[in-house]
Amino acid sequence: MKRIGVLSDTHGVIPPQVYNFFKDCDELWHAGDCGVGVLRTLREFKPVRAVYGNCDGADVRYAEPQTDLFECEGHKVLLTHIGGHPGHYQPMLLPILQREHPDIMVCGHSHILRVMHDKQYDMLYINPGAAGRQGFHLVATLVRFTIDDEPKDMEIMEFDKLGVANDAAV
Repeated sequence: MKRIGVLSDTHGVIPPQVYNFFKDCDELWHAGDCGVGVLRTLREFKPVRAVYGNCDGADVRYAEPQTDLFECEGHKVLLTHIGGHPGHYQPMLLPILQREHPDIMVCGHSHILRVMHDKQYDMLYINPGAAGRQGFHLVATLVRFTIDDEPKDMEIMEFDKLGVANDAAV
C-alpha cells in the first residue's frame, strides 16, 4: 500500500501547502509544467515521478519524459502533461490507451481539477488541476490517495493561488 501525492502546473513555484498535505505520502507524481528547481526541491522532500509540460524548458525536457508508463502496487499508470479528458483525449495518447490499458491516467495542463472513472477505457482519470500561481485558475489544488488493491481514500486540497508566497518560487 502506498500514499500518492499528485500535482501539476506548479510553474516554478512550490506552494507551502504541498509539504503538509503530502507529508505522509510515499511518492509524488508531477504531471508537468514544473521547472527544474521545483523537481530538485520536491525530490529532496519525497521520491518524484515527473513528465515535462509544454511550458518546461530544455533542462526539464532533457531530464524527464513526455509520457511515463509505470506500475504502482500492481496498477498500470500513465502520466503525461497534455492528456485531454475522457471522451476527448489527445490523439497521440489514443494508441497508448488502446495498447496498454492503464488502470490510472494522470495529466495536467488544463488547470482544471477533474477526478473521474473513464468507462470507455475502464480507468481512473486524474487531473489534479494547478498548484502554482500562473494561469487563469483562482483556486490551486492538490490530490492525494492511497493505492493498494484499488485506488481509494481520494482527498483534495484547495487553496487561494494568490495566497502562495513569493518565496515559494524555486
